[in-house]
Amino acid sequence: MPAIPIPDWTTDQRARIARIATSYHALTGRDLIPPSADIAHALWNAPAAIVGHGTEPDPIFYFGNQTALRLFEMSFEDFTRLPSRLSAEPLARDERARLLDRVTRLGIIEDYAGVRISATGRRFRIANAAVWNLTDAQGRRAGQAACFAEWTPVA
Repeated sequence: MPAIPIPDWTTDQRARIARIATSYHALTGRDLIPPSADIAHALWNAPAAIVGHGTEPDPIFYFGNQTALRLFEMSFEDFTRLPSRLSAEPLARDERARLLDRVTRLGIIEDYAGVRISATGRRFRIANAAVWNLTDAQGRRAGQAACFAEWTPVA
């Protein structure tokens, strides 16, 4: 599948995207992606799906890498307008809310599995997903992110 062109991010957007990797490292001591001078670019090209949402009352995705965009069958522009709760089917949204509450309490979980739905209605199951809290340079809550490398279609 051809590469999706990298968006033209502002410096502030790049810093926000970099929080995905820096927050993961702060919580685990492990690198989410190989060290790079351009973290946003490295996240964009990662083979695992990586997404991040903000702290709005109904959190909106602000990042999805090209792997995630292919799975969700959306453009970067459309994905970054999507409330993250809409990435799950209506019946799975309560389960997703419980997951995010658990992440808020623990900081990170690395064993999440669940069904997600693409823009065209295609369902896929993710497994062994890491979901973690994002913090800014001052340690304030800045959203949550997820990374998953395992997914299978659901009939």
